[in-house]
Amino acid sequence: MSQDLHVIVGLGVSAVSCARYLTEQNIPFAVADTRPNPPLLAQFKQTYPNVPTMTGSLDDSFLNKATRLVVSPGVSIKEPAIARQHERGIDIIGDIELFAKVANAPIIAITGTNAKSTVTTLVGKMAQKAGLKAYMGGNLGTPALDLLNHNAQAYILELSSFQLETTRSLAPKVATVLNVTPDHMDRYDTIEDYRRAKQSIYAHCEIAVCNRDDSATDPGPDFKGKKLYFTLKTPGTDEFGLLDKNGEIYLAFQDKALMPVRELPVLGRHYQANALAALALGYGFGLKIAPMIETLIEFTGLAHRCQLIKEHKGINWYNDSKGTNVGATLAAIEGLGPVIPGKLVLIAGGVGKNADFSLLVPPIAKYVRELVLIGEAAPILAKLLQDRVPIHFADSMADAVKLANQSALPGDSVLLSPACASYDMFNNFEHRGTVFTEVVQGMK
Repeated sequence: MSQDLHVIVGLGVSAVSCARYLTEQNIPFAVADTRPNPPLLAQFKQTYPNVPTMTGSLDDSFLNKATRLVVSPGVSIKEPAIARQHERGIDIIGDIELFAKVANAPIIAITGTNAKSTVTTLVGKMAQKAGLKAYMGGNLGTPALDLLNHNAQAYILELSSFQLETTRSLAPKVATVLNVTPDHMDRYDTIEDYRRAKQSIYAHCEIAVCNRDDSATDPGPDFKGKKLYFTLKTPGTDEFGLLDKNGEIYLAFQDKALMPVRELPVLGRHYQANALAALALGYGFGLKIAPMIETLIEFTGLAHRCQLIKEHKGINWYNDSKGTNVGATLAAIEGLGPVIPGKLVLIAGGVGKNADFSLLVPPIAKYVRELVLIGEAAPILAKLLQDRVPIHFADSMADAVKLANQSALPGDSVLLSPACASYDMFNNFEHRGTVFTEVVQGMK
């Protein structure tokens, strides 16, 4: 192995993008993965037959040859073998750090516990509608390094807290933390550690877009740049919010109404917050209001994110399989609950990730008619909610849909928003949402 060696730790999609980039830059690298047989290994070896690879537990003698570790988001930097390299003075970075050092266009950087993907997509489409050569990706879709393009006029990046932990050179023109609710408590010791990781997105940004309704998103008094805000309340100076004019609610900037909320194709207050966040980010970047409003009117939402998939006998069926944590499910219940004619029948459960489900009790008591539980966390959720709402247990998604269909009344909506990860029963949240959609579409 060479003197100057990058070792990529974790062989996932972002790691493969790092391998492509390092190859193009003629930087020698090796790959290590804690799994004995990672899914991408065979394909990787075919493409890079001469790259040293090690699978199974991380080996100090292998890592000791590195001058830098490029750690994938799926691998904790607290992993003992990685921590030992850090103590040895070895640089620990991720794919976003590699990207940040060479990015040739201004960046809009987006993080938050929930709604990152929707807001990133909205802002990307707004920039493209405004005529910019804008590329979006990162934690969503295309890995950041694969976006690099000499023609780029804007990069719109969705970033996870894990990616931000290994990034220090990112200097976005505009950055946001959309919201902070407990998640990944299997990777963080406290909610404050998690919040700090999110907040690092503001470290070198010019304009911070903060959620006025969530103080954990504000970079605080020491921030030297400009701040813009979004809120579901009446907007003040430098704020996007909701304005009531003659009994009609509008998305607004300061005291100026921009568009009626009823023209948004996606229902719910959580989506109104997403639209306002996207407007604030685009405005901070310098986009004109008109193309941004056009985008909001055209955009019908992302798959698996509070997506209306069917109306059947007066009941609407929503796929929010991306609701993999408590905050996301909270947003879905509180977003849909107040705007539908009936009640919600909620399908929830899966892998709990040490989550505190108690936050779900008040909105479930208020908006949910009956609860259908699946997966590992079903007994925990049932114990917490048994006095608040009728509960059914399902062994499969088909069973869950059948029970939900029996529970719902005309005017109700059935919502799959599990508040949990999916890997006890499914490959990922997309697989879970697809199975749900197929079963619902097949209902007679």
